[in-house]
Amino acid sequence: MIRGIRGATTVEQDDAAQILERTQELILEMARVNGVDPEQMSSICFTMTPDLHATFPAEAARKVGWQYVPVICMSELNVPHGLPKTVRVLMQAELTCAQRDVRHVYQYGAVVLREDLVAADQESQG
Repeated sequence: MIRGIRGATTVEQDDAAQILERTQELILEMARVNGVDPEQMSSICFTMTPDLHATFPAEAARKVGWQYVPVICMSELNVPHGLPKTVRVLMQAELTCAQRDVRHVYQYGAVVLREDLVAADQESQG
């Protein structure tokens, strides 16, 4: 079954190095906690809020060696109450677990986007 794994992170400034570093950290953690390797990934969609434009976050996938995983970058909607300086990821991967058992990853300031999932994940590890 193809499942979606969500993740998000934030950066302090529109800096290419920081965007790539945080995005690499995020995608590696998403793969690790879900036991996914690149051969199981169908594709990865990356979005960034409109206040970020220093680099393509999808470049992070190439930097970790995921050369054959199809990736695409998009702009996040410019919603007035949206979280600024945010990179979001939707990784589609072949998983055998139930939808409720997929572990989504929210790091740094992005934890506020899905505090319910972060809390549930911490409880299940408890």
